Amino acid sequence: MITFDRILPITIEVLRTHRDVIARLEWLLVNRDLNGRVRLILPDSAASDTDLEQQLKAVYGELAERIKPHAHSTEAGLLYEASRDGACHGTSAFPLGDIEKVWVIDRLATESRWETIAEVSSGAPRIVFFSIKGGVGRSTALAASAWSLAMQGKRVLVLDLDLESPGLSSALLPPDRQPAYGITDWLVEDLVDNGDALLADMYGTSDLPTSGSIYLVPAHGRAMGEYVSKLGRCWMPKRNHRGAPESWSVRLNRLVEHLESLHRPDVILIDSRAGIDEVAAACVTDLGAHTVLMFAIQGQQTWTGYQALFSYWMQRGVITDIRNRLQLVAGLVPDDERRLEYLTALRGDSYALFEDTYDEVEPGEISHWNFEEDDDVAPHSPLAIRWNRGWYGMMSLQQRMVHVDQTEVTSAFGMLLDFLDRAVGQGRPT
Repeated sequence: MITFDRILPITIEVLRTHRDVIARLEWLLVNRDLNGRVRLILPDSAASDTDLEQQLKAVYGELAERIKPHAHSTEAGLLYEASRDGACHGTSAFPLGDIEKVWVIDRLATESRWETIAEVSSGAPRIVFFSIKGGVGRSTALAASAWSLAMQGKRVLVLDLDLESPGLSSALLPPDRQPAYGITDWLVEDLVDNGDALLADMYGTSDLPTSGSIYLVPAHGRAMGEYVSKLGRCWMPKRNHRGAPESWSVRLNRLVEHLESLHRPDVILIDSRAGIDEVAAACVTDLGAHTVLMFAIQGQQTWTGYQALFSYWMQRGVITDIRNRLQLVAGLVPDDERRLEYLTALRGDSYALFEDTYDEVEPGEISHWNFEEDDDVAPHSPLAIRWNRGWYGMMSLQQRMVHVDQTEVTSAFGMLLDFLDRAVGQGRPT
């Protein structure tokens, strides 16, 4: 039985066998459609060469037989296009193994794609708090980070983009400071060109005593309204006033730019949805993040999820576009004698995750992107967040922030806060 995961390995085997035929083409695209069926897209010129066309049909026939049911009939399996870019229709293509001039197009049902890595934003550093699993202390760490940066006099813009599990605003804003609208409202209203009317009423300012300011844009306004119905629409693409298509993540980035222009923050903290869905993809890859904080707790589920993501980035050839923005954060580290054992195990698994992304160097050579397992400044080196009874014993995050204590914050989040101080001070990564 052939399943989806066997499609590309078998395709590589078949095309390697027929390298002499493939070499006669200017390019070839392996098109994997929404149902997981494969066609080969070829240059128009191949259709005018009868001998070549017959050989290509034979190649596809062999491939179709080996990967069925993930193929079409031989007659329907070949498509012809004038250009490779035209055949892609805006979808990114990645090389198929080591076979020259052959690329894969994956047609996906989602708008946001993990392989498209946006350039780092030229404005205020955008720091994304991301995790594969929930319940790792990510939102608590973001709230503490916002408070700490504001205590230094920074203007901090906080965006709650965990749209399907909202709640960060309650940590930093009392009920009387909740704004009328949130990010979901804007995304829905923007579909009918009404988003700008909400901008002045979709943020609240924290009343925590700090020398700086915290501006929080929640997932929803103080009255949720028809939140489920709005959530089902906010991912929609639209056409702008010039008739050009805009994916929902492009629209989201436009919102962030509006908010940045309005509030002039020194730093933007983004609470991402956990997991590997299109909301998380937008936060991690589409918004021009300066730094992506990868929260982890020790356990196989954490590393299985991150490994799937790293493998995807490596297959698509984009790991070098994002690796220097990643930093592992160890959540909920035991605050007792188990701490060292916990961190040692977590560091080992983290290194195993990152190791293949580091440059290979010969003895005596120097690489700017190669780290040993015990290197404390490596991205795999965990920034430990210590489990603190004072913080985690309270009923809600709002209580923790109201009763915030500098000593407790430093004790629990010191490594993360030091890292953020350096990241915000450095600006754009090199």
